[in-house]
Amino acid sequence: MPNWPARRATNLKETAMLPDPSTAYEALVQFLYRAPIGLAQIAPDGTVDMLNPMASSLLMPIARDTGLDNLYAVLAPIAPQLRQLASEFGEPSGVICEGLRAPLPLERTAHGSPQVLAISLMKLDSERLMAVVNDVTLEVQREQDTLVRRLRNAARTDALTRMPNREAVREQLQHLVDRPLAAAQSESNFAVLFMNCDRFRQINDTLGQAAGDELLVQIADRIRGALRPPSDRIETINGTGQLAARVGGDEFVVVLDGMRSREDAERVAGRILDALARPYRVQGHEVVCGTSLGLAWGADVAQGAARDADEILRDAGIAMVEAKRAGGARHLVFETAMRERAERRADIEAELRQALAEEQLFVVYQPVVGLLPDGGTDYAAGVEALVRWRHPVRGIVPPIEFITVAEECGLIGAVGDFVLERSCRDFMDWQARLGEAAPRLIAVNLSRAQLGQPGWIDSVRRVLQVTGMPADQLQLEVTESLAAQDQGIAQRLHELKALGIQLALDDFGTGYSSLSSLHLLPVDTVKIDRSFVSQADTSHHHRVLIEATVKVAQSLGMKTVAEGIETESQAAVVRAESCAKGQGYFYSRPLVSSDLLAWLASHEALAA
Repeated sequence: MPNWPARRATNLKETAMLPDPSTAYEALVQFLYRAPIGLAQIAPDGTVDMLNPMASSLLMPIARDTGLDNLYAVLAPIAPQLRQLASEFGEPSGVICEGLRAPLPLERTAHGSPQVLAISLMKLDSERLMAVVNDVTLEVQREQDTLVRRLRNAARTDALTRMPNREAVREQLQHLVDRPLAAAQSESNFAVLFMNCDRFRQINDTLGQAAGDELLVQIADRIRGALRPPSDRIETINGTGQLAARVGGDEFVVVLDGMRSREDAERVAGRILDALARPYRVQGHEVVCGTSLGLAWGADVAQGAARDADEILRDAGIAMVEAKRAGGARHLVFETAMRERAERRADIEAELRQALAEEQLFVVYQPVVGLLPDGGTDYAAGVEALVRWRHPVRGIVPPIEFITVAEECGLIGAVGDFVLERSCRDFMDWQARLGEAAPRLIAVNLSRAQLGQPGWIDSVRRVLQVTGMPADQLQLEVTESLAAQDQGIAQRLHELKALGIQLALDDFGTGYSSLSSLHLLPVDTVKIDRSFVSQADTSHHHRVLIEATVKVAQSLGMKTVAEGIETESQAAVVRAESCAKGQGYFYSRPLVSSDLLAWLASHEALAA
C-alpha cells in the first residue's frame, strides 16, 4: 500500500486537492475518499493520521464531545477494549480484531442513522494501524429477524415428529375463527380432527419409550400421507390448507380448511383412520394401534358452539373421548350434548378427588354363599367388597356414575387401594368379633391402573402386614378382558399368587378368553357372568354354557361362582350344574359392615 501523506489531516478531501504527479496515487486517494466504508489510519497511541469522509460520518455521532483526534478516545464508549487489544498485539503486522460489533448509545442515534458499527483493526507496521468502520445496522436487524423466525418456528414445531405443535394449531385456528363472517359462511369451511391412539400406553410400557417414540414418528408419517396433497403445514394462510400437528403425547390434530361439507371432512377422517389402522413394524415387532378421532365442524363456530381456538380444540377433544368410550377405532362428530356430559364428568372428577380426601367413600359387602352338594347353603363362605360414595349433597352416588370417571381421570388406583385396605381391616374385625362364624374369604376387584402402578405389589404386601390379613383369605378379582391383555398383567398376577393371594377371573364369558384358553390364566376361581345366569332358567343354550364352564374349571382345579342370581329358579339351575358358590340379590344386596354382621347372625340363628 502506498505511503499516506506525512502531514496530519482531518479528511482525505483536503489531501485529494494537493498536487501530485502520481496518477496511480491520485486514483487510490479518490477511491479511499469515495469508499462506502469508514477508513482511518492511526498511530499506535490512537492518534488519527488520516480518515475518509465515511469514517467521519460514522464516528461523528459519538465524537461530539471528544472530536476526531484520537480513535481510541472516540470509540471508548462503545469499544473500550481496542486500546488494550492493540497494545497486547505482539506481531509485526496482522489483524488485531475483525468485525467487532459495537451498538451506539441510544442518545447518540437518530432515525435513519447508524445504530450498530462493525470495527476492524489491523497493524500495518510498527508505526501505523488501519481501522475499518462499517454501519451494520441493517445486517444486525436481518440477523435478529432470522433468529426470531427460527426461534418462533422451533417454538411451533414438535421436536420428535417435526410436525407443527399445539401453538401452531392454535394460531391457525384463531385465524380461521377470526375470518370475516361472510368468508366463514361461504361455500367452504374448516374442520378440526383430534386423534388419540387407543393402545399407545400399553405399547409404550411393553416395548419401551424408544419404541413408543418410533411408533409416534410412523403415525405422524401416515397422517401426512393420508392428506391430499400430503402436507404438514398450511399451504396458504388465507386459503385452502391442511395442517397436521402433534399436540401432545399420543395426540394429533389435523386442521382442514376449504371443506365444502362436513361429509367431506368425515371422508378425510375415515381415510386417516384407515391408514392408522394398518399394522406397524416397531423394533422387530408387529404392532396394531387403533385411533379414536373427534371432529369439530367449523360452521358451528358461527352458531356460537365455540368462540376461539382453545374451545374448538376442546370440542374436538371431547368428541374424541366419546369415540374412545364407544369402543375406539372410530370417529364421532362433536355435538353440544357431548360437552354437557364432559362438564358433568369434570364435576364428578373434582368432587371425587374431594371425596377421597374427606373419606366420603365407604365399602359395602355382598355375601357370596357356598352351594353345598347336599343342598345346603354356607352363608359364611365369603363376601365381595364394593365401593360406594356418600355425597354430602346428592346422597349415595351409584358406582356406575363415578367408576368410569375414576378410570378415565386416573383416580381408580386410589379408589381401589382405599377399598383394599378398608376391606382387609373390616375382615379382621369380623374375625375378632365372630370367630368361626365370620366370612372365610373376602374378594376385592382390581383395576389396570393398580396392576400397572410401579411398586404396587409392595403396597399389597404392606396392607397384608399392617392389617394382619391372611393372604390365602384374600381374593383379588380381575376382569377376563384385563387378564388376557398382555404379558405385563400376567406377570403381576403371578407375583400376587406368589404372596399366597387367591385370584378370580371376573365376568367370565364377556371378554377375550375362551374355555380352551382358561388353563393359561393364573386364577383359582372363575366367576360366571350374570348375563348367562340371568337366562339360565329360560335358555337351554345359556344353561349348557354354564355346565361347560363348570366342568372345564373343575378339571383345572378351579372353583366357580355364579354371579347375579336373582330368583330361586336361577339358584336351582346353578346348584344343579355344580357351581361351588353363588352371589346375587336372591341371597342379599350389598350391605354395610354392621348390616352384614346382622345378616350372618340371622342365618346362623336359623341354622341352629
